[in-house]
Amino acid sequence: MSVGASPSSRTADRPLSDVARYFASTLDAFGATPRGVDWNGDSAQQLRFDQLLRVVDVQGHFSINDLGCGYGALLEHLDSRDFDVDYLGIDLCAQMVDVATERHRGRPHAAFVCGTSPPREADYGVASGIFNMRLGRSRWQWTAYIEDTLDQLNATSRRGFSFNCLTSYSDPPKMRDDLYYADPCAVFDLCRRRYSKNVALLHDYGLYDFTILVTKER
Repeated sequence: MSVGASPSSRTADRPLSDVARYFASTLDAFGATPRGVDWNGDSAQQLRFDQLLRVVDVQGHFSINDLGCGYGALLEHLDSRDFDVDYLGIDLCAQMVDVATERHRGRPHAAFVCGTSPPREADYGVASGIFNMRLGRSRWQWTAYIEDTLDQLNATSRRGFSFNCLTSYSDPPKMRDDLYYADPCAVFDLCRRRYSKNVALLHDYGLYDFTILVTKER
């Protein structure tokens, strides 16, 4: 992953409306399910959540921003474990936000908004799957988008943040041209140099992606 990109390359070449349309179509086709957010199934989705939440100190109350929240599956995961959490879900797809809001209506200390960055500061930030769907963008354009988004996660997360990416170590016959496969070592190096001395790379949970945990010094 490049560091120090030129100013003109710091953002993707056009808004993410095509990505929003893509996920609106998957939601329409598959509903509020893992396939509706382009994951293969429930067990893999839960496993990814478990990796992301390893950044969180779950002893006591905490707040969390869920960037790319989809229909709110992470909130359901948190509630199933009885965590005391103040949750905000953010998604660029308005249809996802509408479904998530309806599914979790009446749940205290939880809200959903449409956007591409967290509108508040929280103890933690997480992002699952938002860096996968590159569509027609070049690698440098998508890399610039990822770096900008990680800067935003860092700026809005007091205690740490986590995210996942498809791995460049995926089996070549299964790799798709419209997806982005990141170099785990380059992403680790970026986070270690830019955000914190305390960075973990998880690449041992049996899926074609990896998770980065960035923990800030208290």
